[in-house]
Amino acid sequence: MGTEKNHTGECFCGTVKFEVSGEPAAMGYCHCTSCRHWSAGPINAFSLWKPDALKVTQGAANIGTYNKTPISFRKWCKTCGGHLFTDHPTMGLVDIYAAMLPQLQFEPGVHVNYQETVLHIHDGKPKFKDMPKEMGGSGINLAE
Repeated sequence: MGTEKNHTGECFCGTVKFEVSGEPAAMGYCHCTSCRHWSAGPINAFSLWKPDALKVTQGAANIGTYNKTPISFRKWCKTCGGHLFTDHPTMGLVDIYAAMLPQLQFEPGVHVNYQETVLHIHDGKPKFKDMPKEMGGSGINLAE
């Protein structure tokens, strides 16, 4: 028997179900206007995974997609409108919103797009102006 971790999630109504295996590449908080608007909250808690770690197990035909920009393809359930995840093809990662994985031990490491924050958080974690360099950003850190 393998030791690989599996986590399950589903949309608000349960029509779309998915699982993710392994460990996330990164976890943190995004403060950008788009994530705030999409999530209807002051920040979005993210967990980033390799796309092949994600498997939709039910309701794949019921997943809608919207991309405001070419770097984010946001996915939701067509029945309930519940948000599921965001594909980031330019990063080669998929953001599975931390709230969608109730069994995941969420351990945020960074804050991204902190220049756009509306909720200042003093947790001692790095606050990137935009993104870390390895994710295509400037790598500039901001003060808490």
